Amino acid sequence: MAERTQYEELMRQFSAFGAVRRELGRIMPSDCPAGSAAVLTLLDRYGDMRMSKLAELLSVDMSVTSRHVAHVVDRGWIERSPDPADKRSRILRLTPGGRAQVDELSRRTAQLLADRLNDWSDEEVGQLIRLMARLRASFGDCRTAQPPPTRPPVVADTPHSPHHELERTTRTPA
Repeated sequence: MAERTQYEELMRQFSAFGAVRRELGRIMPSDCPAGSAAVLTLLDRYGDMRMSKLAELLSVDMSVTSRHVAHVVDRGWIERSPDPADKRSRILRLTPGGRAQVDELSRRTAQLLADRLNDWSDEEVGQLIRLMARLRASFGDCRTAQPPPTRPPVVADTPHSPHHELERTTRTPA
């Protein structure tokens, strides 16, 4: 087990991670705030789903999820359709415009990470990915049990999540 000083340093590093989140936020399109990016990336990663599942993945309540969904619906990036299994519920699904937006978010994020980590080896980037996934799993993140990514990450800071964690998404595991 690590010493207390190591855990204290780890907490300092977590606190300083805000600068990374802010820079990632600055490269996002102005009409796609963090909550909207999170909705799009989760639908891209996990596929069509009910609003309740999306709220669970976002780690926010239904009212916050509804606001994020309304924003992306207004832009034509997702559509809501009746759930065949329960007519009272709606299924959320990405539209072609939503997929294009996810691709743009992915492109921007991958480029920023490539620029900032250009002196890191592939092995070091892979090690960071494995360690961050392990850390998330240690905290019981429901999203860590998914298949590994097959395309560059899209990072979306979910503004109402307990730790403002970074969320990455892929199209293939959708």
